[in-house]
Amino acid sequence: MTLKAISLAEIAEKIGATLIAKDDQVMVSGVSTLELAGAEQITFLANPSYRKQLATTQAAAVIIHPDMQDECLVSALVMNNPYMGFAKVSQLFNNLPVQAAIIHHSATIAETAVIGEGVSIAANVVIGEYVEVGAGTRIGPNCVISDHSILGEQCLLHANVVMYHDVIIGNHCILHSGCVLGADGFGFAPDGGEWVKIAQLGGVRLGNHVEVGANTTIDRGALGNTTIGNGVKLDNQIQIAHNVEIGEDTAIASQTGISGSTKIGDRVIIAGQAGFVGHVHIGDDSFVGAKAGISKSFPAASKISGYPARNLMDVRRSDAAV
Repeated sequence: MTLKAISLAEIAEKIGATLIAKDDQVMVSGVSTLELAGAEQITFLANPSYRKQLATTQAAAVIIHPDMQDECLVSALVMNNPYMGFAKVSQLFNNLPVQAAIIHHSATIAETAVIGEGVSIAANVVIGEYVEVGAGTRIGPNCVISDHSILGEQCLLHANVVMYHDVIIGNHCILHSGCVLGADGFGFAPDGGEWVKIAQLGGVRLGNHVEVGANTTIDRGALGNTTIGNGVKLDNQIQIAHNVEIGEDTAIASQTGISGSTKIGDRVIIAGQAGFVGHVHIGDDSFVGAKAGISKSFPAASKISGYPARNLMDVRRSDAAV
């Protein structure tokens, strides 16, 4: 694969950094770590634990905070949020192959489906009745989009994504391989030792700029919809049950399980393997620690940890006492 090359001056302009360099036209062709970066690569320092590697890095330049720029022995791209700078630089060198805007001959597309301009549909894709696919969207091999579902513009579905019926996805969303949207929620009524299935009559609704990780599942609503707000980022192997509501710009790490009808606010951060009982509410701007067991609701800006989950300072006091 041919690597693109970008000058330090151009990188500084694109990421909003101040460049300190003897030669601002030095060309960069990739991104690496402080330890491993070579003379044609750019790196970053966001975690102070790696500060000592500034003295030995061979990188063309380092994205760095103003407080540490004097310690940088190579060219520096100075900005208040180096990690954000790294995120923007990584996009400049994104090596994801681009799918041509063609429909593979093996795809099966219902006559009632509406396919927008510039859509790419790979091999063995199945698109059901009355489906709508927005302009510029790319659909990978073996994906299934079932009846009456809508997929927005400029989305990317990697291989083997499944959208059940009545699933609506906004624009600029990314769905990774193996994720399933719209499977039945876990709803059964006991009847003399047997279980009677409750028909799941709702759908799934995703906002814009949502990313869903590999093998993550989002169940359809029993009554009403399961809703995921704009800008939500979901890691791999997450289970989201029926009628869960997740607010905008919330981020959830791997192996978290969220039971039915739980409401999670905007800008909440949830670490890995957290577990939620049903029908609780987590307020905006809260943080949930790894492996926390959430059995009750918490207000906005809570810091939650432990099993059963409590406010973080209560957990620390308890641990100190023990």
